[in-house]
Amino acid sequence: MWPWIAGAAAAVALATAWTARERRWRDRLRDQSLRIAELRTQRHLALVEEQSRQQALLDSMLEGVLVLDEAGCVEHANPALLRLLGLEAEPRGRPVAESVPVPGIADLARRAIQHGRITDHEVGLPGPAPRAFQVSAVALRDADRILAGTLFVFHDLTQHKRLEEQRRDFVANVSHELRTPLSLIKGYTETLLGGAMDQRDTMVRFLHTIDRHADRLTFLIEDLLTISRLESGQVVMNMQPVFLRDVVEAVLDDLRRRANERSVQLRNEVPGSIRVHGDGDRLQQVVLNLVDNAIKYGKPGGDVAIGARASEEDIVEAWVSDDGGGIPPEARERIFERFYRVDRGRSREQGGTGLGLSIVKHIIHAHGGEVRVASDVGKGTTFFFTLPRVNDEVQG
Repeated sequence: MWPWIAGAAAAVALATAWTARERRWRDRLRDQSLRIAELRTQRHLALVEEQSRQQALLDSMLEGVLVLDEAGCVEHANPALLRLLGLEAEPRGRPVAESVPVPGIADLARRAIQHGRITDHEVGLPGPAPRAFQVSAVALRDADRILAGTLFVFHDLTQHKRLEEQRRDFVANVSHELRTPLSLIKGYTETLLGGAMDQRDTMVRFLHTIDRHADRLTFLIEDLLTISRLESGQVVMNMQPVFLRDVVEAVLDDLRRRANERSVQLRNEVPGSIRVHGDGDRLQQVVLNLVDNAIKYGKPGGDVAIGARASEEDIVEAWVSDDGGGIPPEARERIFERFYRVDRGRSREQGGTGLGLSIVKHIIHAHGGEVRVASDVGKGTTFFFTLPRVNDEVQG
């Protein structure tokens, strides 16, 4: 019996040793699994953190950023791109050709995949307010050179294109405005030198014409210089309390003879108590341009009224109104543009440079005010402008 007992004891000892070894092995396996899980968690968290940093970087960019997956569907579009393209929500998961309203965007993605990258490609976004973009694209590939997606960067060129167009229009307009009086001056001068000086009446008439167009050139150059200084900020406004009625009266005194030639009645209806914070000389220039236009384009024998009222918001709204033929609706949005004229032929006959209302707009904006026009065709036109009010109660 003892041998059997001894054998059983040996078997139990062996089983116990095996169980302990298995427990140690399981413990080591569990520890290794925990370390692997911990490493995986740390790597996942680091990956998530890196992705969050990358997305935050993309979302903070002023340029529009578009990321496509390998199938050509939108993976990410940053807020700048949504704003530039007028999209209400990110079109995640949808094919780029269906979700991004840029002509040729899918073809651009294919070219980027084929060539590796596309740089400085210009595209246009049609619509009521067309936009222009400079687009660069690069194919994204992993370490094994397998396609992972496509990245686009959109740079807004709309303002740049608009400025280029304005510069072209400005050069063309200035050239035209200078060419006309210079051609007339040269033509009349050549005629006089060719023998017309022997005819006194003809000579006097020609010299008056030359003088008139020389004045027109002078006014045009002065207005161009004024516009340039105003736009570049070189004009320093001498801001101080000004009685607006006195400004208007000084202008009307200068224009009364011109108004009498057209039998136009000038009425200063600005209350004497209203004071504004502004540059008196520049405000005279504003009123002069507006009243002069009202005399020229208003009804012969009509009325031109200048008025103003103070608001509770420490703002003065002033206006110049006439009872002329009015301004067509399509012209009212452009009336403050440089060289824009409703009736080009009549404007040139009246001696205008086409810059007066643009100067008015710049001066009023420099005072922190706004300018607008209201008009009924056949009934007249009123130009409104606002200025900061001097509050006498506060002053006292």
